[in-house]
Amino acid sequence: MKKRTTPAAFSFNLALPMVKEGTADLCRTPEDAARLLADTAQLAQEAFTVITLNTKNRVIDRHLVTVGLVNSSLAHPREVFRPAMLDGAAAVIVAHNHPSGDPTPSAEDIKITRQLVEAGKILDIPVLDHVVIGRGERPFMSLREAGLVSFAE
Repeated sequence: MKKRTTPAAFSFNLALPMVKEGTADLCRTPEDAARLLADTAQLAQEAFTVITLNTKNRVIDRHLVTVGLVNSSLAHPREVFRPAMLDGAAAVIVAHNHPSGDPTPSAEDIKITRQLVEAGKILDIPVLDHVVIGRGERPFMSLREAGLVSFAE
């Protein structure tokens, strides 16, 4: 007959997330976002990026979410909000580049932005803006400033 042993104490592993501190970079305007993402203007493919922000609109991090083709980059709310949740973000700004250099948003850009704004409402992580990065005379366009999408206030 086997002798039964009872543990004197239960042990378990507990892992708590660490707070990610905001950087010194403020991101309150489309110009701020465009400055942070200026390096994407020269990319030959569309790159969809999410900037995670703390409650004081300081940048927590910048995440490359998807890389697409010459003229499209698919982004789904789960890919956009995963890094936001892991960062403990209070809000996000989304952005992508247009390899053509023309920052005019496409119908698909507007559609995905509306989906992201709705998902952000459900998750209580507001999408503050979607900035399209281009080159030349108009180096970027803000969908908020253009009035193309109703964003969280």
